[in-house]
Parts: sequence; C-alpha cells; structure tokens
Amino acid sequence: MFISTTPTPEAETAFAAYVDSQRDAWGFVPDYTGCFAARPEVATAWIALASAARTTMDRRRFELVTIATARARGSAYCTAAHAKMLRDVCRDEPTLRGLVKDPDGGQLGAVDAAIYRFATQVATAPSSVQQPDVDKLRTLGLGDADIAHIAYAVGVRLFFATVLDALGAQPDPETLAVLDQELLTFVGASPDIEQGP
Repeated sequence: MFISTTPTPEAETAFAAYVDSQRDAWGFVPDYTGCFAARPEVATAWIALASAARTTMDRRRFELVTIATARARGSAYCTAAHAKMLRDVCRDEPTLRGLVKDPDGGQLGAVDAAIYRFATQVATAPSSVQQPDVDKLRTLGLGDADIAHIAYAVGVRLFFATVLDALGAQPDPETLAVLDQELLTFVGASPDIEQGP
C-alpha cells in the first residue's frame, strides 16, 4: 500500500466498521480495505452503488462484465477476485477456462462474447461506442435496460480498480492461493505477491 492505512481520528469508528464488514464478507481482511482508511464513507457509498448495479443483472453476466472490465483496466486484483467468483459462486468454470484460452472472448457463445467485448470497449474507450455497437447487442436479444446495466457495471468497476491500483492494493494471498498457474497467468498475478504494510 502506498498510503497509510491508519484512519484519521474522526474516521476510526467508521473505518473499523467497514473493515469488520469486509472480514465478515470474505473471511479475511482484503488488502483493499486500507485504500479507504481516510474516507470509509467512500467505500460504503461504492458498495451501495455496486449492489444497485449488480442486482439489476444476472450474477453470471455481472461477473463476466466485471472480468472484462478488470482485464481491460489491467487490474490483477479485481480480475483474480471475480475469476474466482465466476468459478465458485456462479459455478461456471468452463466459461472461465474459455477466457483463459482466448482472453478476447473468442471461446464464448455469441451472446457472452458480444457482452464481453462490449464491456471491454466501454472500459477502454467509452467514447468509441457507436449506435451499431449497441444495435449488435439488440440483435442478440438484449434490451436497452440490459445494455445500460452493462455500462453501469463497467463504470462501477472502473472506479474501484482505479482506486486500488493508484493506492497500491495488492491481490489477496487468500484469493491467489486457490487459483492454479493457468488462472494466475490469466489474471496477471503471481502467487508470491505480498500484501502492503
């Protein structure tokens, strides 16, 4: 971590509650919690926003969009965490292995591939999105709300990944320990990454 993870006196109570909530959610204290020591209310607001974005989407689709975004952003932290989610929570290892074989989504079905590539485009160059890009998703059965939900999920992830990378959060050993070498290579992480102080 590039910054102090000791909260200011006025943030101590809120930060302790935030850390406890993340420990309860994950079974360990993720390294990213330290990014919010100065302003835990930012983390709380992000959680609410992410929850709002996620509850409007199928969980598997949300994870696919999140992985596309995290990889486009170069976030090993978020890619690792959500690769694990796709595999363990959504129970969809075949899709994950397909992404390992072709990180551009070429091994996915037509709808998944289009969603994955659209999420990547939104994450890397949102102003490049044109009407034909949206129309292509419509031809595959996605409605306008579905398309908007993808954009919301990308935007939510970009904020979190940017904060984590800028402040030096490192992928959690607890997550990396359950990924094999093929997956570690895919997410761009090494099993010997150490957490920040």
